Amino acid sequence: TAAVRAGATVIPYGDGPFRKGATAARGRSMVIRLYGAGLEGVDAFPVDVEVDLVRQGLPGFTLVGLAEAAVREARERVFSALRACGFRLPPSRITVNLAPAGRRKSGTAFDLPLALGLLAASGQIPVEALQGRVFAGELSLSGALRPVPGMLPLAIMARQLGLASVILPPDNGAEAAVVRDVAVYTPAHLSQCVAFLLGREELEARQPLPAPPEDAVLSGMDFAEVRGQQGARRALEVAAAGGHNLLMIGPPGSGKTMLAQRLPTILPPLDFEEALEVTKVYSVAGKLAPGQGLVRVRPFRAPHHTVSEVALVGGGLHPLPGEVSLAHRGVLFLDELPEFRKNALEVLRQPLEDGEVQISRAAGSVAYPSRFMLVCAMNPCKCGYYGHPTRACTCSPSAVRQYRSRVSGPLLDRIDLCVEMDPIAFDELHTAAPSESSAELRKQVLAARAIQAKRYAAPGFKGVHCNAQLNAGQVRRICRMTPGAEQLLRSSYDALGLSARAHDRILRVARTVADLAGKTLLDEDSLLEALQYRAQEKLDG
Repeated sequence: TAAVRAGATVIPYGDGPFRKGATAARGRSMVIRLYGAGLEGVDAFPVDVEVDLVRQGLPGFTLVGLAEAAVREARERVFSALRACGFRLPPSRITVNLAPAGRRKSGTAFDLPLALGLLAASGQIPVEALQGRVFAGELSLSGALRPVPGMLPLAIMARQLGLASVILPPDNGAEAAVVRDVAVYTPAHLSQCVAFLLGREELEARQPLPAPPEDAVLSGMDFAEVRGQQGARRALEVAAAGGHNLLMIGPPGSGKTMLAQRLPTILPPLDFEEALEVTKVYSVAGKLAPGQGLVRVRPFRAPHHTVSEVALVGGGLHPLPGEVSLAHRGVLFLDELPEFRKNALEVLRQPLEDGEVQISRAAGSVAYPSRFMLVCAMNPCKCGYYGHPTRACTCSPSAVRQYRSRVSGPLLDRIDLCVEMDPIAFDELHTAAPSESSAELRKQVLAARAIQAKRYAAPGFKGVHCNAQLNAGQVRRICRMTPGAEQLLRSSYDALGLSARAHDRILRVARTVADLAGKTLLDEDSLLEALQYRAQEKLDG
């Protein structure tokens, strides 16, 4: 049998040493209880898999506990896997309960705990071997363990419950192993798992994968490759230093996409807690590559403009994270911004403001993190050449206004910086003068972030890591100005008709500009640079 080939010893029903006191008497039952886990958002919750095997009445199988289709189908996979491994179950009435019964369970991760519960209920493995562990994994018909999503949240849950170990498929081991104080075992086969529980085969606990060198993470793209566009490069530096949202407006071929793709190379590296948050999202979404550990690089997501609202913010019949959550702690790049559906753009407003997406369905609601930098690019008009120095625009004034009006004012109000880009001149493309590299820009960004980290370590700034995350009350505490800067802001507020939100965003950007210059107070230069990045005025003009 497959179990013999795998090196496991099969204990036929009735001949095992653990039947005494369990199901020894015909017709008597014993409820076997072991831990599985369900997913709700990016967190796991414990599920008690209770198996009752009774050798009375007609044989049957009943699964209760608000299980969805994939969970109910586990019966066929589990029975086929048990037969393939040489295990036999007696004719009996089997009842399986997934508790708490009021929370919905989905997915195929309950295959492994169900199979082990049946074996324990029939006396083929000891009940004691199942205690203090969490089990999860999908079974093939031959008994091989296949990966399932959400195993990093499961390992975190096990640590919170004080459980000693988790048993998962091999491809999920690397992500779960990053959780300290929980042993992660990854048998490749159901037979190997049983042999391990019986003490007849050793499995080594998985160790966290070493972090790749930072040079390898940042290789491939560099700001030194970008020619010209000094204004856009400066705007990207300010955006990276303060975590601000950014809009680039320019004709086709001016380098908008090229600049956006290089933004992650100047962002600060993910710390452990941020990497854990990002990896949880990718684990739940099933986006981790087999054997991948922590996500070490800030995400860069660039959905096509045909993306739907559900794909952008998450949801569906079985809610999954959308692009805004997959970009958590990273960059969400929207190229050709006015071409996106209006509804899709409008649903971005709440995630941009709150850093979280709430998805509500009749069965309940889930929350996904979505604290990302929004970077957008657009042409100045439909044909792309409005205001071009050498090419004529074919759009009428009304067509230009209509094109620009596709981006609503409330969304623009949530974009901190807007920069207009001109076509690149021939001499700029062929200049021998080197541009600043990503490494040089990153040093300046890290210096500004270090100032912010020290500032926001004080009480009253919980959850604030950069200037873009300041709330209105914190802005007034932090963004103190010189008299000249205060007078400049006052006159600009009336002249430009700024909203309260725009006022605070200007101050946040000015605070970042001052941090890059090492200034304590906001002076007129810092405020003027922040004012020139106002998106609403650039599009209205």
